[in-house]
Amino acid sequence: MQKITVAMGDGIGPEIMEATLQVLQASGAKIQWDPIEIGEQVYLSGNSSGISKNAWESIRRNKIFLKAPITTPQGGGYKSLNVTLRKSLGLFANVRPCKSFHPYVPTKHPDMDLVVIRENEEDLYAGIEHQQTDEVVQCLKLISRPGCERIVRYAFEYARLYQRKKVSCFTKDNIMKLTDGLFHQVFREIAVEYPDIEADNWIIDIGAARLADSPEMFDVLVMPNLYGDVVSDITAQLSGSVGLAGSANIGEKCAMFEAIHGSAPPLAGKDLANPSGLLRAAIMMLNHIGQPETAEKIKNAWSCTLEEGIHTEDIFRPGLSKEKVGTRDFARAVIERLGKLPKKIKPVSYAKEVQIRIPAYQRKTPGKKVLQGVDLFIDWKGSNPDHLGEKIKGLHPEFQLKMITNRGVKVWPEGFEETFCTDHWRCRFELKENNAGTNILIAELLIHAIQNDVDVIKTENLYTFDGQRAYSLGQGQ
Repeated sequence: MQKITVAMGDGIGPEIMEATLQVLQASGAKIQWDPIEIGEQVYLSGNSSGISKNAWESIRRNKIFLKAPITTPQGGGYKSLNVTLRKSLGLFANVRPCKSFHPYVPTKHPDMDLVVIRENEEDLYAGIEHQQTDEVVQCLKLISRPGCERIVRYAFEYARLYQRKKVSCFTKDNIMKLTDGLFHQVFREIAVEYPDIEADNWIIDIGAARLADSPEMFDVLVMPNLYGDVVSDITAQLSGSVGLAGSANIGEKCAMFEAIHGSAPPLAGKDLANPSGLLRAAIMMLNHIGQPETAEKIKNAWSCTLEEGIHTEDIFRPGLSKEKVGTRDFARAVIERLGKLPKKIKPVSYAKEVQIRIPAYQRKTPGKKVLQGVDLFIDWKGSNPDHLGEKIKGLHPEFQLKMITNRGVKVWPEGFEETFCTDHWRCRFELKENNAGTNILIAELLIHAIQNDVDVIKTENLYTFDGQRAYSLGQGQ
């Protein structure tokens, strides 16, 4: 008997969770519930995180968490509990299957059957943001080799386990050559270890365009966090309805399963919500904990309900659907069909006693790291880059000012007067030849800047690793 932490959630959460638990109980799932309270009421009680210490202890003790949608109150500086849960528990992989159930759920893509696997902890979702000047704020995009290796390897292992044929990588490494470039590089390295699975890569913009037009050409998609967040909602809607999609958040020790939709407060208490997204998440949970037979039974019963035209209001279509039902009656219909196989939708058969295991990260031998200089980010209210260049180019005898950029575009030397500039300037100082390149020189440069009334708001050291430049140039270089 597997003990599972369960959160009823907010809005429509309690209704769809009750329906889901009824189906799980009727199916014979070997599960015991451990209920916790999270979300809106916890936030409003004065807990800004939306989760209590006891709730954390339950999740960490049981390792498996089935969560209904929650509401984050507006204003008040409340943080997203979903992001907190994923990052605090190390849930590095977000898995969202998106399949067409045409004609029972109308879609323009009847052959669509793909899975989006999204890196779940890094990228811009690190949440590291700063306002640095009156006019400019920044958000740091963090991509790590361990993070890339885990998610890419998980995607290929998932494809192999579920007999998928291809894994496609989506990045924007034609622009973000270091961050997205690392993700793409790791994808290429790992792909060669899976010769039985086809691998290809796409720039995110054209990849998303092809996905919107021809999703049937894709199978498993793997990508960094932000792209995955956007693309997985798009694919869910392309399949017919975001309301039908469930997701898994997988970590090395814990896992969380949830519908991808929100808490829909206007529908709360009206017995209108479709429980399918959470129910399909629970099916993923059963596979994860080693109960695939029960997962098959529920999924096939759900498919029978769908193809027999018993539909909730969100997917009900006159002439196609046969009976409009509420949340509770939809769950009863699924329960009545447990043990039956669908006739038109392909029945599922899941792999038995197989789980995805990702080997521990093995840190590579460190590269030879050599300091080349430093970027000083300066808050300066002037408008002529030539004036700033004259002011700072002689700050330290061991450094040469090589360029000044504004929003990534080179504006000194030989900039264009047409380029619009804010009050946020990146000033690149490179160490002169035959210099040992010690960090103490950067400290001296900063002291000289302060002494000359230069407002340095941020620094970034410039390095080569094994002789390869590890920092970007400005546009126009």
